[in-house]
Amino acid sequence: MRVRAPVGALASNVEVTATTVQRGDIIQVGGRPCRVGNLFQLSNGAKQLLFESGELLTIHARTRLAAVRMTRRR
Repeated sequence: MRVRAPVGALASNVEVTATTVQRGDIIQVGGRPCRVGNLFQLSNGAKQLLFESGELLTIHARTRLAAVRMTRRR
């Protein structure tokens, strides 16, 4: 999957947790970039991430992942 930045957007590297992950974040899993399409809250602060490609990833409340977040240029 080739991920392109929208015109007028800035990409920034961020560390995400189950609390801070957002739709649109791009997380590299197994060497492939995966964009978060939807989030589901689970018990004990965990979240299940549904990527646009259809894969699921469940992260624990203390899981820390590196991600790319697109922000709009002002």
